[in-house]
Amino acid sequence: MQNAPFTQTFMSAVSPGMVAATLNNQHYSSDEDYLLAFGRALSVECHAIVARGLLLQIDAPDLAADRSGPFSELSLAEYMRWAEMVVDTINNAPEGIEPQRVRLHVCWGNMEAPHTHDVALEDTLGTLYRAHVGALIISMANPRHMHEHKCFARHPLPDGMKLVAGVIEPTTNYVEHPELVADRLERVAAAVGDPTRIMAGTDCGFASLAGYTPVAPSIVWEKLRPMRAGADLAASRLF
Repeated sequence: MQNAPFTQTFMSAVSPGMVAATLNNQHYSSDEDYLLAFGRALSVECHAIVARGLLLQIDAPDLAADRSGPFSELSLAEYMRWAEMVVDTINNAPEGIEPQRVRLHVCWGNMEAPHTHDVALEDTLGTLYRAHVGALIISMANPRHMHEHKCFARHPLPDGMKLVAGVIEPTTNYVEHPELVADRLERVAAAVGDPTRIMAGTDCGFASLAGYTPVAPSIVWEKLRPMRAGADLAASRLF
């Protein structure tokens, strides 16, 4: 029997904040003008992706990972002001595109590191909720942030927004068991309060930097299989 085709496909576009944080501003009078310029450039890419029938995924590790990277010298309040500017720019980029065609991926990076200085999801969630997107993709499988599903019980998802919960860790060659995946999804569903508003995903990409592949390519597929099986198990229990 042939495998069923994908019901949806997506393509990623980089967050304007990620580019601005990586490439130093040398030509614009302010960081805000710099961000706006990247936002205008991103808009062309966003519309091209959606015009071809794909879901648009904006990858924005800058909205979490950069707190302990390029912006580690800033106070939390200063960093959040930057993050708010980035979200405003992201909102302008896909103008005219239905929010349900857009999702926002936020993570703390997929490097195998201590992560002891990561910003807490609790501190960023209000800003992320301002994004005009149909879904948030949040890391929830790595040991530093696995507990943060509880935030969604205290701060409910905005109306119309879904959550793609990271249930597979992309920095280790351990292959997750389907029961573990199901357990993670059930915990998230309980916190969100509605299992129809969650999906299973990976914490981050398996090779988001050239030449950096902590997980063997053959193991990537072995890790994705229990994500599918675990999602089926969770669905059988939740519905």
